[in-house]
Amino acid sequence: WLSMMYPRLLLARQLLRDDGVIFVSIDDNEVHHLRMIMNEIFGEENFVANLVWEGGLKNDSRFVSESHDYILCYTKNKELVSSSQTIWRTRKEGIDEIYKKVEELKQIFGEDFDHISSELRSWYKQIGKNHPAWWHRHYDHVDKRGVFFPGDISWPGGGGPQYQVIHPTTGKPVKNPKRGWVYPKPEKMQQAILEERVFFDKDEKSVPKLKRYLHETEGQVLPSVIYKDRRASMKNLRQIFGGLDIFENPKDVDVITKLLEATTDEFDIILDFFAGSCTTAHAVLAQNREDGGRRQFIMVQLPEPTPPDSPARQAGFATIAEIGKERIRRVIRKMKEENNGQLPLPAAGGAPPLPMGFRVFKLTRSHFRPWAPLPPEGAARLDDLFAQSPLLEGWTPEGLRTEILLLEGFPLDSRLTPLSETFPENTVWRIHHPDVGHELFLCLDAALHASTVSRLLAGDLLRREDLFICLDSALTDEAKLRLEDRLRLKVI
Repeated sequence: WLSMMYPRLLLARQLLRDDGVIFVSIDDNEVHHLRMIMNEIFGEENFVANLVWEGGLKNDSRFVSESHDYILCYTKNKELVSSSQTIWRTRKEGIDEIYKKVEELKQIFGEDFDHISSELRSWYKQIGKNHPAWWHRHYDHVDKRGVFFPGDISWPGGGGPQYQVIHPTTGKPVKNPKRGWVYPKPEKMQQAILEERVFFDKDEKSVPKLKRYLHETEGQVLPSVIYKDRRASMKNLRQIFGGLDIFENPKDVDVITKLLEATTDEFDIILDFFAGSCTTAHAVLAQNREDGGRRQFIMVQLPEPTPPDSPARQAGFATIAEIGKERIRRVIRKMKEENNGQLPLPAAGGAPPLPMGFRVFKLTRSHFRPWAPLPPEGAARLDDLFAQSPLLEGWTPEGLRTEILLLEGFPLDSRLTPLSETFPENTVWRIHHPDVGHELFLCLDAALHASTVSRLLAGDLLRREDLFICLDSALTDEAKLRLEDRLRLKVI
């Protein structure tokens, strides 16, 4: 286990941005070992928290129900993150249901806010602990401004000002808080009272409270304990795959979405190098849809075979990687169906939303023949050697195109545009990436048509710094000389 984890975590640290964060999910069996590895690789000073995901009791346990997992959180440079004034916040779960319930009660009781507040408290008791709104049950009062809870109105830490505050109904001075009022001057307090932001009991014998409105405090810090029934993640995946139990113990989409919401910005890249069923990709798509972000994901998964008698194998999934790819396809398809006819949210800075889609890359051998020196007696076969294609038999344009991309320094997320209208006689690709100073034009056809050569030589398409690559066998000697004279040319 150590031999497997150590090099992967070491590589993960190298890939991580200086202000990046890593979450590692683990159970009780190895959490102590993982903590030591993370301290060694990332540094003990960069430890942030050990989150606990409570997933519900297991009544079939013989001794103790192990109903939780751990999520270790480290940053690459905690000092840098702290100095940048970064704050991790998420929107409170379940608050939309609270808003909806209050609106329903308003339709019944109008502006009878005492009755509405009483019914809201009854509703909290009915929904139970597993409902996300239950955790905000202290927001149990309603007035014309919204839902609130009566919070502390005293000076933080003590030693605050003491002055007289009159109860609006009895006309008598109310009890002062021992730590002093939160407002430094009586005028500030009076202004808050006029704005109806101070909550008074029926008489002056108790200290007033400060109204903390839900709509003004929708953000919350990440809790160290996350309550989410783990059965929901299995149910979610089962729905995606038409009722099949296709993958054991999938991660929860909502849990990962909360981590992304708190710690990532709209244009970040999220890497999961133990992708499994690709819950992380699902979470990235969900969070982008929620806030209009343009986050991108990279999922890495070995082609680990599924068990021969498993539901996954019977459904046609030979490897775990195939399950992950199909999950992303189905999630995207469902989101597009749900979004049909709706305008997508604009991304940060007014950028258009990122199109939903993904590319699949597989680790494989090179398409080029390995170089092998000829023995002295083989010099007579040089003509045959030069006539031989440098490419292995069975090469494909798609695979070779990707390899050339990497060899020429273009990232895998480069934009590939087929120029079918410009070059009707050949398949020519225009490859662009904002981090590369030039563009790449690529044609892997067996022969380059004369009209394609003429269009390349026209001078209005390729700049001097741009590069054109094609097969050496696709060019006549004349075409090769003309292209080399006018533009940057590489041949295979």
